[in-house]
This record gives sequence, structure tokens and C-alpha cells, in this order.
Amino acid sequence: MPKGYIIGHITVRDPEAYMEYVEKDTPILKAMGAKFIVRGGASETPEGETQNRHVVIEFPTYEAAKAAYHDPEYQAVAEIRRLTADSTIILVEGHDDD
Repeated sequence: MPKGYIIGHITVRDPEAYMEYVEKDTPILKAMGAKFIVRGGASETPEGETQNRHVVIEFPTYEAAKAAYHDPEYQAVAEIRRLTADSTIILVEGHDDD
């Protein structure tokens, strides 16, 4: 069964306040099986337009990624991100090479 991913492209407007989101979302998502593959770090955009920060979170399945994003506890914390950053969040099913 293919893995699922939450991919975020984010431009933080209030770095101090955004840190509260990072501190609170991490344990919630990890408890739901999340593995942070990319979380910030150096990046470049050779084509097109994008945000300044990129996050890729892996889940055991696509359904697990969707459930984590829609979880009420996570959504309450996501309000901090919405108030402190501009973001595009994408839920995507991975490729199953078996």
C-alpha cells in the first residue's frame, strides 16, 4: 500500500509566533505516524513560483495523511500557522513500487 504525504509550502510572516505552531504540531502528527522527511532547510526554485519554506511529512498510508490533516486537534493548532504564515498544504498519495 502506498504511503501518504502532507506537503507544505510556507512563507512565515511572524517567525516567533510560528514557532509555537512547530512546537505544538510535531507531537500531534508524530502520534499519528508522521515522519518528517523535509522541514525547512536550504532550497532553491529553478522554475516557477513557490513559498520560502518546504515541509514533507510521510505517513504509513494516504488515508493516514488525510486523517492527520483533518484531525480536530491538529486543525486547532493549524490556526496558529494560518495566523502567522501564508501556506499551501497538499495531501498526496505516494507511489507503490511493489
